[in-house]
Amino acid sequence: MSVESKLSEAEPSRAGSVQPIIAGLLASLVGYSSTFALVLAGLAAVGASPAQAGSGLFALCLALGILNIAIAWRTRLPVSIAWSTPGVAFLATVGQVDGGFSAVVGGFLMASALIVLSGIWKPFSRLVSAIPAPIANGMLAGILLTLCLAPIKAVEAFPLLALPIILAWALGLAFARRYAVPIAVLVALVVLGATTHLPEGVSLGGAPMLEWVMPTFSLDAFIRVTVPLFIVTMASQNLPGIAVMRANGYESFEPAPVFVATGIASGVIAFFGGHLVNLAAITAAICAGPEAHPDPARRWVAPIAAGGGYLALGLLSGVAATLIAAAPPLLIEAVAGLALLSSLASAMAGAVAREDGRVPAILTFVTTASGVTILGVGAAFWGIVAGLALALLLKLTEPRDTAR
Repeated sequence: MSVESKLSEAEPSRAGSVQPIIAGLLASLVGYSSTFALVLAGLAAVGASPAQAGSGLFALCLALGILNIAIAWRTRLPVSIAWSTPGVAFLATVGQVDGGFSAVVGGFLMASALIVLSGIWKPFSRLVSAIPAPIANGMLAGILLTLCLAPIKAVEAFPLLALPIILAWALGLAFARRYAVPIAVLVALVVLGATTHLPEGVSLGGAPMLEWVMPTFSLDAFIRVTVPLFIVTMASQNLPGIAVMRANGYESFEPAPVFVATGIASGVIAFFGGHLVNLAAITAAICAGPEAHPDPARRWVAPIAAGGGYLALGLLSGVAATLIAAAPPLLIEAVAGLALLSSLASAMAGAVAREDGRVPAILTFVTTASGVTILGVGAAFWGIVAGLALALLLKLTEPRDTAR
């Protein structure tokens, strides 16, 4: 065999070895840049100080880095882990919880325990899975709606600042769809850097720090934080994450050990302000699909590369928290809203896809979107209750209607 032919065969091999690394780094960049502002805004909305929000973001990045590397290495499967984007979007709508941020952290710990329980006790996992998909999607759409309205409100309040960000996002969507949100985030950082004045004595320098938060436990936090956060994470992250793995041919994937690992990791980072980590859904498609490698057996390298990317990006969490804390909150919510528009569209499509579940799903959506608080319990919980109650009523009366 000639030297030339050997080189020509080696070139695809080298390209193939680099491909999953590039895919993994892309997944971490997309996952971080598209929603890190939402993480900071969501934690701040439930009472976290800028330092605590930065600590939460840093802790999440550390957990994602370690879990992506460890799980992919152990299973030799392209299992991707991400933070709960629907969960943190939900946090942005909760408001102040009795007991402050320490009670919210207690809520995170209880939600983490439920995630572990879902991995250990299969009947519990099946019970969560039994929540009809239209109702789960209706709740998610109701949670996302408020944030997705933020770009329009930002144009009214800060037209010269918001319009360039929205224009960058629209152009990215037209010419480089996958990079639309990172492009918008980059433009937002430029706009904020040029227009935001940091308080005296505050600088963008310094490494991120983990800040311990002593949790407290309350019924209010369990009902308003734990239950909706757990449901939306299971329904909108873990279950779609399983579906992505199955769709890409990984039928042998067993999610229960991953639930246990992510639940334990979520419990650890809760003490530092982080919420939940879980199976990735959107970025999982990058790591588990043909983009990562033509050979499914070699795609497991992609989550390892993603883990390295998250560890590196975690070093930016302190800078991001400082800059965003000094920026207009509505402008940050606008960036997050742009990032979540596709999620809102998917949730709405899932909510109304089946005619028999359409009305209960819409009831869930409008109840959740209303933002009402009844007996101290938030709208997301009542949305699920209302949707399930109507679905049950319609099911019970269905035979009677058929008989007529």
